[in-house]
Amino acid sequence: MDSHVPASPAVLPPAYPDRAAWGTASKLRAWQAEALQLYLDSNPRDFLAVATPGAGKTTFALTVAAELLQRRQIERITVVTPTEHLKVQWAEAADRAGIAIDPAFAGRRGKTNKDFTGVAVTYAGVAVNPLAFRVRTERFKTLVILDEVHHGGDALSWGEGVREAFEPAARRLCLTGTPFRSDDNPIPFVTYEEAHDGVARSKADYTYGYGHALRDHVVRPVIFMSYSGEMRWRTKAGDEVAARLGEPLTKDLTAQALRTALDPAGEWMGAVLAAADKRLTEVRRHMPDAGGLVISGDQNTARAYAKTLRELTGQAPTVVLSDEKAASKKIQKFSDDESRWMVAVRMVSEGVDVPRLAVGVYATPTSTPLFFAQAVGRFVRARKRGETASVFVPSVTRLLGFAAEMEVERDHVLGRKNSNEDGDIFALEDDLLKQANQAEGASDELEGNFEALGSDASFDRVVFDGGDYGTGGDNASDEELDFLGLPGLLEPDQVRELLHKRQQKSLAAQKKSQRSSGAAEPAPAPAELATHDQIALLRRELNGLVAAWNHRTGQPHGVIHNDLRRKLGGPAAAHASSLQLTERIDLLRHWATQRRA
Repeated sequence: MDSHVPASPAVLPPAYPDRAAWGTASKLRAWQAEALQLYLDSNPRDFLAVATPGAGKTTFALTVAAELLQRRQIERITVVTPTEHLKVQWAEAADRAGIAIDPAFAGRRGKTNKDFTGVAVTYAGVAVNPLAFRVRTERFKTLVILDEVHHGGDALSWGEGVREAFEPAARRLCLTGTPFRSDDNPIPFVTYEEAHDGVARSKADYTYGYGHALRDHVVRPVIFMSYSGEMRWRTKAGDEVAARLGEPLTKDLTAQALRTALDPAGEWMGAVLAAADKRLTEVRRHMPDAGGLVISGDQNTARAYAKTLRELTGQAPTVVLSDEKAASKKIQKFSDDESRWMVAVRMVSEGVDVPRLAVGVYATPTSTPLFFAQAVGRFVRARKRGETASVFVPSVTRLLGFAAEMEVERDHVLGRKNSNEDGDIFALEDDLLKQANQAEGASDELEGNFEALGSDASFDRVVFDGGDYGTGGDNASDEELDFLGLPGLLEPDQVRELLHKRQQKSLAAQKKSQRSSGAAEPAPAPAELATHDQIALLRRELNGLVAAWNHRTGQPHGVIHNDLRRKLGGPAAAHASSLQLTERIDLLRHWATQRRA
């Protein structure tokens, strides 16, 4: 038998590097078997598989590779990854499937040992010398596996290099858990189709989203613990600024409030790390080897967070820095032992598998949907039925929006157009203003030149399955302890039911407190808004809820607006009165409550 042909295409567990999730098939999960059959039936040159982190993309790809080698439709394999660590991880996984992959291959060498069936390289390595990889690809019938293929658009040179190097490939298998990007750079070898709205969107050949995986018990449910608090800092001009994290602020002020919260010397970060460690202790009652991960923004803060954790726990956490040669070994050691915490900058943001991670702290100022999804993906891998994950996040509207949309399946969009739903004559203006605000760079006075003066942390709410739990009232500290004590083993439906019951309990306690103090109604707002301000505020609140409902249900914005008008009457949102807008907001909230219950 040819030494390059593996003996068996199905010797990996469904979710390498850990065992299969509870209730899955002995060889392949249902989605992997279905995707494999689709691939073999269609026999494509290019195939894009989108599967949520933790679903088992590696096993699927190596099963395809082994099958193609057995059928002699390919002779060699090239795996392209975002990081050096992932090259080694792919080589180890391939070896278990009977395929020898060289993770130390460099394009400048041109050749590799005859014992190897393929090589593993990085996108950056391909971009440095695409011609060398093109020559290798032309010499053999090659399957190119592009892991986390959205990285192929990270830089113009990367995309061009990948296209030049692998255009002659016999087969190209693209994999990603997050097929969307925050820019318009096209992803190599991905098909884009223009929809009815004139916008081009990426088209996957097979999709297995987080919602499907959650229902199949392949991934864990994720509970997001959100923390707010008062922030104070001094600008370059010497002005002192105070703001509450989570309140409506300009983009610049939000960024500065977040940076103040993440300051290692502030009380906010210490309090959140202490709460996360309490949660980890609770989870370890049911998952004795459960570990926690703090995702930091830079190396200095990572070291400072590690010092705080050491003081809290009496145990030095594992610190992983991206420029350390031993970073991969540290991650592997942490994955294999039973220590409590790891602190990392970017090494564990994507693709790196540490299945025992169950508690996370999102402590980085990076707030793109892509990075957030990749970071949360580190905690969703389920090893047995009932495991839950908890991620602690700052109360920043953008991050909480990402948390609420965990189950939304996204595509990469090229040339997004401004919307004008429901005949709203102000929608185009609002979109343009929003884009201008997003594109506006922070002022020199605020960006990079400020001094954090102080911060405190207060529990805000829990986000789960698109719903908010927690009253945010005077009993927030009691609520925090209640939520921190949630069992570590719960089914998604049990999580939802338990959160709902605790929400009702908190509301009842709040009402009882108001009655005993003689306060029948909450205190009025300190100042009354002008009519035009009130209407503008209501319109924005309605549009925000419509957008959230769109993400939950997939219904277009215009359809949702029309449903509201059909049930309640009245004109389009641009011409509705404050009473009509309020009624529509209340109805949407009622729909959301019914769906959660």
